[in-house]
Amino acid sequence: MKQKTLEYLEQHQSNTPSKWREEAEWRRENKAWLRHSQHIAIAVLSYMKSENMTQTTMAERLNCTQQYVSKILHGNENLSLETITKLEIVTGKQFIVC
Repeated sequence: MKQKTLEYLEQHQSNTPSKWREEAEWRRENKAWLRHSQHIAIAVLSYMKSENMTQTTMAERLNCTQQYVSKILHGNENLSLETITKLEIVTGKQFIVC
């Protein structure tokens, strides 16, 4: 049984090596700003849902592409102060508190 399992795994292994370790280390190194990005993403998603707003409409209001809005909503985009300010204006929520 053990040999059969090993043969199966060898037959189905990927041709390209996994980068899970590098990705995990990257997430650990960038944990602080990723947490903020995720909180902003959740707030923007909540706003968009309450307003029945599409990503395209949000992109028009932010003067950016729908693809960039999608990146923001995934919660792992390193947002600039300019983008955060635009999001604050559109949603009416405050993300930066001094």
